[in-house]
Parts: sequence; structure tokens; C-alpha cells
Amino acid sequence: MSSSLIPERPLVVSPSLAATIGLEEAAMLSVLDDLTRALAGHPHQGCDWYQLPGELLQETFPFWNQHDIERVSQSLRAKGVLLLQSAPFTQSGQLVFAFNEQRQPQSAPQTSQLQHRPQPRAMGATPIAPNWQPDSETIARIAQHNIDEGFMRQQLPEFITFWRDSGESHRSWGAKFHQHVLHQWRQRETFTAQKDAEVAMSPAWRPSQDALDVLCRHAAIHPQFVQDAIPEFVLYWGERGERSRTWNSKFIQHVRRQWARYTSALQHDTEPRRIPADWQPDSDVYDILRMANIDLAFARQLLPEFIVFWRDSNQVHTSWNTKFLQHVKHHWAKRHALAAPQGQQHDGQQNQTTSRTRDRSLVDDLNDRSWAF
Repeated sequence: MSSSLIPERPLVVSPSLAATIGLEEAAMLSVLDDLTRALAGHPHQGCDWYQLPGELLQETFPFWNQHDIERVSQSLRAKGVLLLQSAPFTQSGQLVFAFNEQRQPQSAPQTSQLQHRPQPRAMGATPIAPNWQPDSETIARIAQHNIDEGFMRQQLPEFITFWRDSGESHRSWGAKFHQHVLHQWRQRETFTAQKDAEVAMSPAWRPSQDALDVLCRHAAIHPQFVQDAIPEFVLYWGERGERSRTWNSKFIQHVRRQWARYTSALQHDTEPRRIPADWQPDSDVYDILRMANIDLAFARQLLPEFIVFWRDSNQVHTSWNTKFLQHVKHHWAKRHALAAPQGQQHDGQQNQTTSRTRDRSLVDDLNDRSWAF
């Protein structure tokens, strides 16, 4: 009983053949064999030649596009499995081929079969000559596309070299050359149009609103930082004299790189600065305190007094994180040095010791680093 999941006759591929020449190649070879069984091949040079139109092949291989059919057929040709007389499939829209095996003798086909069998159009084709030149008719057809003759002549060496290296034969090299020149001309027009759209950097250039939105809204970069980057960007590219269609994209990349360096520099700044009124230690400071088993609540209690003292002193330091870390460790060590022995003393002795510690000023506490030695 056939499965409803298989709506049509499946492809049959030989596993050993697939292992030898590749799965795609084996699939194409199997299908070509099925398609040609009902056809009478055209005998030529000891082989039976067949012509299959592109519509039939694309219907037979719905899972491949034109480029895939060309790629797999050329692979079979390179591996010596198929002989091809047609141009690449994307250009000719057909396959004129023979299986690379000697033609088997067979009885002559009936007259009606000879009348209806497809004849390869490439029969009697010749390789391109090394000194081949387009005739006047071909030149006239090319000129109808407003292609100048100088451009056409420039394409000749490449065209002849390619087709001589391929070893393929064709009946009309003029038609092939016409297609080649037209393709190259359209490519040049596309490239020229793209170059025309490129503009040089001008002193009046400014990023578009979309570029500003990407930087300020989505990348969260300060708007003033973005504005400050414009003169540098304009000067740099103006001096280089380059042209581009994507100045906004280049600007976005430039600002993002500069912002990353700027924020990184802030995190590792070595320039002495006065402590801000809203200063907060980095999370790394609390991580270090946590690893030292220092109560974070205790550390946070010391923060207001620490900020007020250093703002009043008007001193500058390269790392307030380090100063705060030293301050917290000093007070934590002093607190525990007092707590252990005083537990066994009388209350009066405790008060006396505490009063002695209070004799030291906050300046002495903040600048005392004896705990670190």
C-alpha cells in the first residue's frame, strides 16, 4: 500500500553510484536515463545524443533552479559521465547531451519515429576559432543596443579564451557573442549607475535623522558625543577624497567605535579627579568586599561620610574605588580587632577603650593604611 505522504513516483538513486559521483549527480543521471528511454537518440561520433528542453527539466527537477541544473550537469561533464554540446543551461535553456558510453547497435527506428523525434539544434556545431571575429550582422545587432564598437572589441579576447578553454561547439558564435557583450554592457551600466550615486564628503555634510536615531535612541550614545564626532569625521574623509553612497553607515560605525573607546577609558581612567557628590563604588568593589567576608551593609553605611570628607578636603585621586576599598577594610579590621578581646572585659573598660579610639580624627582613619601592612 503506497503512502499518502508520497504524491508521485519517487526518484530512484543507486546508493553505490551516489557514493561514487555524489548524490545530486546520481539523482540527475537517474532522471536523465528515465527521460531518454522513450526517445531515439541521434547517433554522432559513436554516442546517442539527446536534446531536452528547459521546461521539461525544470518540471522534472522542481527542487532545483536553473543554476542548480547547470551546476550538476557541468559536474557530471567534469567527472566524465556526460558529454555536453549545449551551452551552460542558464544561457541556452536546454541540455544537449550524451551518456559517455559507446552507442549500442539497435534496429533502425520506423519512419514515423524519425519524423517526430527531437533533433539537437547543436548538431554540426564547430569550436570557436582562435582568430574568430563577429560578422557585420552581429555587429549591427549589438549596435542596436547603443553599445559602442570599442567596448564590443574589448570583450573579444575574453570571449574567445573562455569558449576555447571550455572545448564546446556551437552553430552560431555570433549569437553567443551578442549575448556575452550585452551581459557585460548591462553589468557596466549597473556599476556606472552605482558610481554616479556616490558623492564626495563635503564640509556641509551632516548625518541623516535615521542615523542619529540609531546612535542616540538604539545605541544609547549621548547626543552631544554624536555631534562632537561630526567635525572629525568630515575632516578625515574630506582629506582622503573618497566617494561613497553610504556616508551615514560609515558615520554610525565611526561613532560606535569612538564611544566604545570613550566608555572603556572612563572605566580605566588614570587622571586624578575630585569625587562627585553622587559617587558610587563600582560593583567590583562590592565583589571584593564580599570575597573578603565584609558585610556590604557595613560598607554602605560608611559611604556618605566618605564622600563628605573627600569633597570637603577638595583632594583629587585617580581611583576613588581603591580609596573606598581601603577605607572599608580599615574600619572593618578595627571593628573586629576591638570586638574579640573586649567581650571578656567589664563595661567600664569597654567604654574606656572606645573613648580612646574616638580620640583619633576622621582624617587619621581615612589616611591610615596600617591595616594593609
